[in-house]
Amino acid sequence: MKKVSLNHIRTEYKSGILDEMIIHPDPFIQFADWFEEVLNSGIGEPTAMFLATAGKDGIPSGRIVLLKGFDKRGFVFFTHHNSRKGRNISENPWVSITFHWKELERQLRIIGKANRVSSMESDEYFLSRPFESQVSACISPQSEVVASRKFLEQKRDDFLRDIRDKQLTRPPDWGGFRVQPILFEFWQGREQRLHDRIQYRKVKSKWIIERLAP
Repeated sequence: MKKVSLNHIRTEYKSGILDEMIIHPDPFIQFADWFEEVLNSGIGEPTAMFLATAGKDGIPSGRIVLLKGFDKRGFVFFTHHNSRKGRNISENPWVSITFHWKELERQLRIIGKANRVSSMESDEYFLSRPFESQVSACISPQSEVVASRKFLEQKRDDFLRDIRDKQLTRPPDWGGFRVQPILFEFWQGREQRLHDRIQYRKVKSKWIIERLAP
């Protein structure tokens, strides 16, 4: 394998600042302010977030999922409960989610516990999805080994033939999780690698704001 040097790849960050004297004392409101800027910026996949989980064996697993809602209760995403991430969460509910908004030179890291949302919330979101996405959720044995793509396509075709024009219902093993944060870390790229890192750490019912060294 040819040796490739990556030492010369560097980016100078100059687009913004993050000051603990002017940020909002509530991390959820600070997130909402940032997220509004993200949505208004027109960047691609603004809701993409890296979800890290670990089961009882402690082996980490990570993947990109999509944020589908947030409020003071937490941050919501949807998946199969029997997927690798779903199984991990059932064994160990502590997770980390990370947003990386490259164009704004920003990153946000959140640590919290993931719990299933209500059946009503899962049903409501499932029925809002495009029909093709509903079908995929119904037929995919997510994270399991399958023989081939042809196997999945055949399973989809058989399913469509069987249901014909019937309205789909949410599979019982598919639904949402809500991550309830205990820590936020807002990161803003700055020049000369002196980045701004502001942490909100929950102590009982109070959020403690701290600056971290870059």
